[in-house]
Amino acid sequence: MTKIEEYDLPDDLYYHKEHSWVKVESDGNVRVGMNDFYQKSAGDTTYIDLPFEGDDVEQGETCGKIQSAKWVAKFVSPVSGEILEVNEELEDDCTLINKSPYDKGWIMLIKPSNFDGESKNLLHGDKVESWLKKEIEDAEKKKA
Repeated sequence: MTKIEEYDLPDDLYYHKEHSWVKVESDGNVRVGMNDFYQKSAGDTTYIDLPFEGDDVEQGETCGKIQSAKWVAKFVSPVSGEILEVNEELEDDCTLINKSPYDKGWIMLIKPSNFDGESKNLLHGDKVESWLKKEIEDAEKKKA
């Protein structure tokens, strides 16, 4: 687990610039959620508009909305593929995104159509820290 300032970012995940994370499961499918920086910046999640199981998504495409006390944000798919499952527990308690962003707060499970090709567009390993530090800096400038 890498900790960058106050934010936790598990080392085994891939990150999309729109703050979603990707975990490659043992069967090759990918689990997706929102990262710690997103959930702490947004505050408590008050509503989520989940995508639909069976839908196809494209990398970078908006496929849902997440609302907090501070704002409404688009939920962008970090990879292309078919949505196999959505986390229906979020409909009853969408604050799971805040309480457990990398575990119980996952959003969808995707059967990726081209993960090897698209993973090049995601942040992983030593690219994550410099990216997140810039995001933190940009957020601080907006507050000032």
